[in-house]
Amino acid sequence: MPIDWSPLKEIIDHQNRFVLTSHVRPDADALGSELGMAILLRSMGKTVQIINPGATPAHLQFLDPEAEIKSVHDSPALKKAILECDVHIVLDTSAWGQLGEVGKVMKTATTQKVVIDHHVSSDDLGATQFKDTSSPATGCLVYEFMQAINHTPDVRAASCLYAAIATDTGWFRFPSTTSKTMRTIASLMDAGANPAELYSLLYEQAAVPRLHLSGIVLQRVATACDGQLAYTYVTQSDFAKSKAHPADTENLVNQCMTVAGTRAAFILVQQANRKFKVSLRSRVNFDVTPIAEQLGGGGHRQASGAMLPGPRETALEKLIELFGEELKKQAPPGGLDEK
Repeated sequence: MPIDWSPLKEIIDHQNRFVLTSHVRPDADALGSELGMAILLRSMGKTVQIINPGATPAHLQFLDPEAEIKSVHDSPALKKAILECDVHIVLDTSAWGQLGEVGKVMKTATTQKVVIDHHVSSDDLGATQFKDTSSPATGCLVYEFMQAINHTPDVRAASCLYAAIATDTGWFRFPSTTSKTMRTIASLMDAGANPAELYSLLYEQAAVPRLHLSGIVLQRVATACDGQLAYTYVTQSDFAKSKAHPADTENLVNQCMTVAGTRAAFILVQQANRKFKVSLRSRVNFDVTPIAEQLGGGGHRQASGAMLPGPRETALEKLIELFGEELKKQAPPGGLDEK
């Protein structure tokens, strides 16, 4: 069912000071959606700040050349801004656990809250929700709102939303991509988004350390569950050896999905606190959200995540066990070879 955007328009019409935020470790959909919405709100005469739980990853800073996206840890004044604004708009998540320190401050505020999101997993944030779990990206929802109020994005907003949608659809190859998605993309191109330039900025700016890390991690790829599951892991010593950054692990889990016969994949990435972030991926006939939710995480059918304690071998064993159980539950009617 299409979203009724009129309540959001009414909120915006009657309020002036907005704080936008998104999830920890923001991706291009989170950042692009925030920037697109911020540009829209400012065009409507509103005061806007973007305050995230953490810093913008280095490889996505091109989306925000003026560094207007702040980390809540940058200044005590930012927590005050969260408390004193008229409206919080949370984009690309609806889970308290994904909001980090920003969420802790928001919980103490009586400020009106809005959620714009496409994820299945969610909490009750006490917000007015504009949510469509069938949408391929939050960037699509921001564009839908623009359409609903007859607003045409400028070239910068169009570029941010294009990056948001292109990355969350795997450059339009994921099953969530529809003809409607492509019509949105065409409209963003008409508004000035340049696909070749954005692809280059997103995927052709790798530093040598990132390539070295990729080599280390991909060399470890293994399979389990009769070849239906591929997986690998990254340790803190890998980062030290390659001089790479945590953001450099992006897309490595998708490389695991290129192994013939797989239905699912995961990557464990050791964090500075020694815990492990796990990213789960799958083909269209397998839902990874039950596994993520058992681990206290969530996400989409084909892309979810969670945090696990160490040690690494215990985490690997647990994940392989959970995948084994779920692969049996979700065995395709035509047998394991059906894709």
